[in-house]
Amino acid sequence: MPKLLFSKIRFHELKDLMPNMKRPRRIDIILCRKRHKKDVQGLTVQKLNNDVNPSNLSWETDHKVHLTLERLLRDKKYLAAFRSFLKSEFSEENVDFWLACEEFRSTACPDNLHWRAEEMYKRFIQPKACREVNVDHHIREKIKKSLDKPSHSCFDEAQKHVYLLMERDSCPRFLHSDAYLSLKRKSRTMWYI
Repeated sequence: MPKLLFSKIRFHELKDLMPNMKRPRRIDIILCRKRHKKDVQGLTVQKLNNDVNPSNLSWETDHKVHLTLERLLRDKKYLAAFRSFLKSEFSEENVDFWLACEEFRSTACPDNLHWRAEEMYKRFIQPKACREVNVDHHIREKIKKSLDKPSHSCFDEAQKHVYLLMERDSCPRFLHSDAYLSLKRKSRTMWYI
């Protein structure tokens, strides 16, 4: 055994110096925890790199990973707060368009489907519309072509695009805004009353 000062020896290296000696249980526990912690950190970083990279996310997987915007759109009081926040940022047409698409999808009568599709196009999609949403030219042209025979899914691509815009841009700002934080605090205190 080489001569080393005791202060220079690390406890986990003791097993290499004395292979026949049994290590105390405490050292085993510490070593296992360190190995487990490294494994968990490695897996977490790898999972984040694989799953949450925006370039390889589809709308459905992104939808499952981040339920925050979905909850905002389904809960009436959070939706009202989110809409007023978007109004202060001059972009409330995004949430209005998303809600109009949801309503459009639930239209049962084919006659109503045609005039509703034209109304939505004129209100939200048409260039220089009164409440124009930010969608690509290709999406706009696809919707314009589908107005002859509209289906329940003719606005799906535009709705997905607007949803992702809100999720990546407006929603994070809203979640850090005073309006959301005060609403969240209010809902916590109402639980006790």
